[in-house]
Amino acid sequence: MISKDTLFAVSLFPYLGFLWFMTRSGKMPRLALIGFYGTLVFVAVTIPVGIYALKVYHQSLANVDLLHGGAEVFLTLSNILIVLGFRQALRRSGKEG
Repeated sequence: MISKDTLFAVSLFPYLGFLWFMTRSGKMPRLALIGFYGTLVFVAVTIPVGIYALKVYHQSLANVDLLHGGAEVFLTLSNILIVLGFRQALRRSGKEG
């Protein structure tokens, strides 16, 4: 069985490939693309904060509400940018009511 940490690390490669192709294609709405890159910021923040939670609180990040909520802010902001980017693209194409 693959550990969750190994699976997480391996999953970054397809995501980086996705970002590379979407950036090169030029077809992704810019704001949405920024949001997808923001997901990497979430990952970059979550890893050290998770380690901090383990070292200082002897708990996983999910069990330290203040740290977990702070890290999740980055994911929430990324998701908002993605939605706004696609919404903007729909409005520009005239397909949104």
